Amino acid sequence: MYGYIKGIVKMINSNYIILENNGIGYNIFVANPYSFEIEKDYIVYVYNYIREDENTLYGFKTTEEKNLFLKLISVKGLGPKTAMPMFATGSVSGIIDAIDRENILYLTKFPKIGDKLARQIILDLKGKLSTSIDKTVDNEELIEVLTGLGYKLNDIKKILPKINSDLSLENQIKEALRLMLK
Repeated sequence: MYGYIKGIVKMINSNYIILENNGIGYNIFVANPYSFEIEKDYIVYVYNYIREDENTLYGFKTTEEKNLFLKLISVKGLGPKTAMPMFATGSVSGIIDAIDRENILYLTKFPKIGDKLARQIILDLKGKLSTSIDKTVDNEELIEVLTGLGYKLNDIKKILPKINSDLSLENQIKEALRLMLK
């Protein structure tokens, strides 16, 4: 099984990209192909889906997306072709939040996910996903600093969405400390 492929995007189609690595073009299905640029170098985290009549690569820009995808396809009745479009319009934290809060309306807005499948997703995954967003790439340093100051991870996770990720690390820390003291 592949973990990731590093290469140059050579072609973009409506639901996949072709990523060239050492002269081999890998056809990788992604949620947002147009978020990639042709002739740019990327690391794409991949999942190799193999069945009797299918051998497909599904790609993600972050490990958090890939980990959530793997948990989603473990749900009975939810395959890769149904799970992949969830990442086109939904964020990892939004999907996890919807599952933890039992927000069926949010989940049924995705293609091919009806009321019954949304309830199955919630039943199978509620409370099991919070660890997959504990350390996002953008917030890893901030989390390290705050845990180093003695704050609990659960408290940190509650304030992370309120912090502007465009700020410098120093300003993010100041904002986090202000929110923690409330």
